[in-house]
Amino acid sequence: MESSILTAVFLPASLFIIMLGMGLSLVVADFRRVLQYPKAVLLGLVNQLLLLPMIAFGITLLLGLPNEIAIGMILLASCPGGVTSNLISHVSRGDTALSITLTAISSFITLMTIPLYVGFAFRYFTESGQVVDVDEAGMIMQVLVIVIVPVMLGMLIRRKREKFALRMDRPVRTISTVLFILILLSIIISEREDILDYFAQVGSATAILNVTTMLLGFFLARFFRLSQKQAITISIESGIQNGTLAIVMATTVLANATLSIPAAVYSLLMFISGGVMMYYFGRRKGEERATW
Repeated sequence: MESSILTAVFLPASLFIIMLGMGLSLVVADFRRVLQYPKAVLLGLVNQLLLLPMIAFGITLLLGLPNEIAIGMILLASCPGGVTSNLISHVSRGDTALSITLTAISSFITLMTIPLYVGFAFRYFTESGQVVDVDEAGMIMQVLVIVIVPVMLGMLIRRKREKFALRMDRPVRTISTVLFILILLSIIISEREDILDYFAQVGSATAILNVTTMLLGFFLARFFRLSQKQAITISIESGIQNGTLAIVMATTVLANATLSIPAAVYSLLMFISGGVMMYYFGRRKGEERATW
């Protein structure tokens, strides 16, 4: 993927709008749930922030992926749940409140974990003997600007102008979804000559990552006696990643567009798995009520 007006302007601007929209839907009470209902939130965060990167790392080693693709896989797995996960969870009759809580908390925690995981990936997958200068502090500041600042701004607007924020919730969600789809379509169009090659490079790896993490999230939740609604949400939060953030990080913060290939391919595949979840669980009636 070559740097262009898409990666330099449209992607960061779109991500800002998407994260601002997420902030409009959040209140402080969303973060308090981690203390009120620790088991569901803790299990969801463990799946997202620990198991997902570990599985991605294992897949890169198992399949012997090229170094830059391997680093891109770790970058993708380090990102928080995607903003569309809340919508998918709602349509799938999952626990929407839990979905919002996990998305919100993981977005803040990854402020620290993305630089750590990506720094590790650069050092591990870079050829031995080559000096790699990874500026974790710089990455933290850049993630702060492109993720946390718009979320905090959205929460501030919600606090000061709640009626306006509630009125804008549905339109902003729609705009966020449309922007995400436009980003994917733009990437496909701009990379149409190489898209099949990208799938050949990383299609199987991203598919394995997506399916494995979603299944693991669901069955771990059931193993720990969480409700089906919570299991559905944890599965979705584990598998629906913020591909836009990964692409922006790769093309702007890390200035290496090749690192964005796994995120671009994964973003296409995760809509298939998300669609399956919405179709299968969304049709079910009389689902059990969540009992965090």
